[in-house]
Amino acid sequence: MTYLSKMTPGQSGRVVGYTKDSPVTRRLTELGLAPGRQVVYLRNAPLRDPLEVQVGSTFLSLRRAEASLVAVEIDE
Repeated sequence: MTYLSKMTPGQSGRVVGYTKDSPVTRRLTELGLAPGRQVVYLRNAPLRDPLEVQVGSTFLSLRRAEASLVAVEIDE
């Protein structure tokens, strides 16, 4: 298990959960980044923040601090 912020572009995995319960993690769940969902790390901005991920047909830009709250299991 790792965190979404530690993934590299092109990697995919499954959301396992969150490191803590907060308004930010509840909002991420509402946006589709929920436990059990497949996530693909697409790219970084030039200074590595924010990062872009795809969850289903939804594209999300997340701050690295937000991505560090998301625990993922990387696909082999």
